[in-house]
Amino acid sequence: MLFKSSLSARLCYLVAGLLVYSVASQVAYAHGMSEADKLAIIDGGNLRYMWLGATHMLSGYDHLLFVFGIIFFLRTFRDIAKYVTAFTLGHSVTLVYATFNAIQLNYFLIDAVIGLSVCYIAFSNIDGFRKYLNINPPNMMFMIIGLGLIHGFGLSTRLQELPLSEDNLLLNIISFNVGIELGQISALALMLLLVTAWRKRQTFQAFSLIANYGLIVAGSLLFLMQMHGYSHASNPEEFVVNSRPIQVVTNNNIATEKGAEKSAEQLVQRQQTDLIRITIPARADKEYKFYLAKGATLEYTWKTEGAELFYDFHGEPAGDTSGYFKSFKKSTASKESGTLTAIFGGTHGWYWKNSSPLEATITLETKGEYQRLDLKEESKDTKSIENTIQTTHDTL
Repeated sequence: MLFKSSLSARLCYLVAGLLVYSVASQVAYAHGMSEADKLAIIDGGNLRYMWLGATHMLSGYDHLLFVFGIIFFLRTFRDIAKYVTAFTLGHSVTLVYATFNAIQLNYFLIDAVIGLSVCYIAFSNIDGFRKYLNINPPNMMFMIIGLGLIHGFGLSTRLQELPLSEDNLLLNIISFNVGIELGQISALALMLLLVTAWRKRQTFQAFSLIANYGLIVAGSLLFLMQMHGYSHASNPEEFVVNSRPIQVVTNNNIATEKGAEKSAEQLVQRQQTDLIRITIPARADKEYKFYLAKGATLEYTWKTEGAELFYDFHGEPAGDTSGYFKSFKKSTASKESGTLTAIFGGTHGWYWKNSSPLEATITLETKGEYQRLDLKEESKDTKSIENTIQTTHDTL
């Protein structure tokens, strides 16, 4: 009997240790998407979004720990269905609403709160409110819904790291959410089998106690690591609600009205070289453009200090008001080089997205027949053809 008890205790400690290790080993990046996932989803359809949602949930251990905490002491299928449905509705609402309206919150802080939610559910499971605080616990249904809303923000911040398509945005979000639910159901079914089978054993009470304390430790570690990441982020002031940014390029040297395009093209028919440094804050994006006349060439090389950025190298014809742009190359990399011969006169350049928690600096070297759009100086020949060009790329 003593041997069995000792073996059970060791097994319980092993399970708790695995819970803690699973958090620590991921360095607090619970929802990180690989670069391969990002590239695949750029050109993928709704099935790709669904697949990514499912795999994302199955690898999102903080969500799984929270769901595990919910079902741990629920004995009937009715109770399990009720609370899991409440959690599902909560995170679905904020996932869809926040992504559709481009509401962006600092993901370090969101994940820190998610870590606390794991602690909360485990603390409630061990009846901590009555035992240690001598108070009645809050209404569990309301708490589950509220915490589900917070988890939805966490899922949304990761989904918004992708260059979502404006044309099918809502359908893509819904597909991603359906994948999330499929992944959750798969994990939930396995958890229920394990917990139900173990519940009949004498060791279940000891296991449940150690497992819930393990959840508290794991949630606390997740909270501390996310707050550490937040404190070291280069732009902690990014914790704001904002709209999807519109990239605006102001060009004081190029006209797009009839009769002026020829003068603009004449201005750039000269060889020049430049060394340009561009800084992109953490979790932000930026565009940088040149004006090239039709047939002009641009040789370029750019690199970062190691951070990989998603980029789209593209151009827009001068005078076009339809929003058309041509993408020449897009990928995710820390450096890239090449030569472009413009097939039309207009703006040409890069859209970069920095999904890392640190600021990225790009060193761009260029040579060719172009005009820089970031220079404020106006020559005598160009004052008569001033104009502002707005470029928005909803599909980037």
